[in-house]
Amino acid sequence: MVGMKPCDTPPTLGVKLLSAGSAACIADLVTFPLDTAKVRLQIQGEKVASEATKGIRYRGVFGTISTMIRTEGPRSLYNGLVAGLQRQMCFASIRIGFYDNVKNFYSGGADTANIGIRILAGCTTGAMAVSFAQPTDVVKVRFQAQVNLTGVARRYTGTMQAYKHIFNHEGIRGLWKGCLPNITRNALVNCTELVTYDLIKEAILRHNLLSDNLPCHFASAFGAGFVTTCIASPVDVVKTRYMNSPPGQYKSAINCAWTMATKEGPTAFYKGFVPSFLRLGSWNVVMFVSFEQLKRVMMVGKKKMEDKS
Repeated sequence: MVGMKPCDTPPTLGVKLLSAGSAACIADLVTFPLDTAKVRLQIQGEKVASEATKGIRYRGVFGTISTMIRTEGPRSLYNGLVAGLQRQMCFASIRIGFYDNVKNFYSGGADTANIGIRILAGCTTGAMAVSFAQPTDVVKVRFQAQVNLTGVARRYTGTMQAYKHIFNHEGIRGLWKGCLPNITRNALVNCTELVTYDLIKEAILRHNLLSDNLPCHFASAFGAGFVTTCIASPVDVVKTRYMNSPPGQYKSAINCAWTMATKEGPTAFYKGFVPSFLRLGSWNVVMFVSFEQLKRVMMVGKKKMEDKS
């Protein structure tokens, strides 16, 4: 990932892993209500969800947030935050932190990599991250979908209880439920997000539109967020629906997608698009800006420690 000037010392793998995970947690803390609103809109229309919400309808991202605050309280917007932060430390550190190293591996250490190599690297680290962090994503989504209303039984009471409950009632497969659509979704997201960010940033720097600073990082991250949302939204909706579904509702992720297409039409695959874009766009901005700054701070700190020793 372009983020260091040619004369800079490249950050170590440890620095990239730690800065990527930390930056992703910062981004989640800022944008989590948008992600929760996205999940609520995506599952709207399911029989189970409709019964639980007793006729409550969500309309638009800000309408959803307003409805949740009015009916469940403001804390409901951060349902699943603990699992979300666990997910980012496992997930983002792998998919973002390993990206440069995998890209260099595929390119044989060449100074520049073509777009095919970048896409392959993004798909690889995205799939690796999901395979490792899938249980945290399952718990996060289920908490976000859980309605906190008087008279409605709560599916889970705590993060660790949720992991235990899913394992006891659904087995190890329950913790990795939706892994295939999630790998597909995150391979798409990761390669689109990182490659688009790389290409936009390189173009900005090559044409001297901006220097390698915060405005450049902001523009690159915002563009990457929009492109990624357009490409990944259908898979994201299927992933959310399938992971949140009780055992037996869908035979597979493909069956979930087919049911959505036949019962709700093609527009169902873009449910929650606006909150998805607002969330992913703002998440990208916060994450990439934080990532770039954290990398530099950590490298400066590391260099100072080495100079003292």
